[in-house]
Amino acid sequence: MTRPTLLCPIDFSEASRGALRYAATIAEHFGARLVVLAVEDPFLTQGLDLGTGVVWDPETTRRELAKLGADVIGAPRPSLAIEYDVAVGRPADKILRTSRMLRADLIVMSTHGLTGMKKMFFGSTTERVLRETTVPVLATHPIDPGPVTIEDARALVRRILVPVDLSPESLHQVQVAKALSQALSLPFVAMHVVEPLRSPFLTKARIPDIELERMTRADDALANLIATVPRQLHPEMIVTHGDPAQEISKAAQDRQAGLVVIGLRGTDGTGPRMGSVTYRVLCLTPSLVLALPPDPGIGTAGRASTSWAVPTVYK
Repeated sequence: MTRPTLLCPIDFSEASRGALRYAATIAEHFGARLVVLAVEDPFLTQGLDLGTGVVWDPETTRRELAKLGADVIGAPRPSLAIEYDVAVGRPADKILRTSRMLRADLIVMSTHGLTGMKKMFFGSTTERVLRETTVPVLATHPIDPGPVTIEDARALVRRILVPVDLSPESLHQVQVAKALSQALSLPFVAMHVVEPLRSPFLTKARIPDIELERMTRADDALANLIATVPRQLHPEMIVTHGDPAQEISKAAQDRQAGLVVIGLRGTDGTGPRMGSVTYRVLCLTPSLVLALPPDPGIGTAGRASTSWAVPTVYK
């Protein structure tokens, strides 16, 4: 079996140090190759042309990356294969291009990094990556220092929350959550939020009955979905009513779920596109967010293939 590959873009900020700790812990636990990427501003590499007299050398940045890696990760670990890479250009473009070149199985990056006049690496960069990625992205919170060991990661995550919209993609999300639950020995909760009806064609008297029917159907559909999960994992389910992003954020807090596994809605012909719910969940919750692009096993007709792919890292 080919060793899976993790890509961790960093910008030397405290936020990206936390992302690197998560990436190193995941890579070591799952026996994956870890590539740490820094993207330099083109103006820095053109110092002589700009009259600064500074000559940029990519090896200097690579040495700084290795120095940061040693500081963040600690002593070399025989079971951790780590490489350092440097690119020049727009961060999102280079992250996506490097991911494709490496055939990465997972991108681990902070939702925010350096900001202000000096540099704005993440924030808009993370959003762009999430909109265009074809591989899962684990987005870490900027104030999360990250784990040192897999035991630390379990203590930080505690529980996995899987909000689904009951589309054909939902089974893929549950399967990934199941694999993570097994690998990390953590419980998970599958969740569906029924959005309030807003229609000028319904009378107020009819709405409560219709809403009750929608909740009942959602409850049955979610129960069928998690019926594929072994009983020993003790999966739970929540069906609630309201604004999806707010309810997901509230559930993550109430259930102490340190990881949210959520889908990136796809659009035919243009690749993955981040839906508004996913974007708002990233903004509202301090939990880790594993964003899954559409499963290639789902056809354009909306039917699942016979085998549901689970990212190699999670097997």
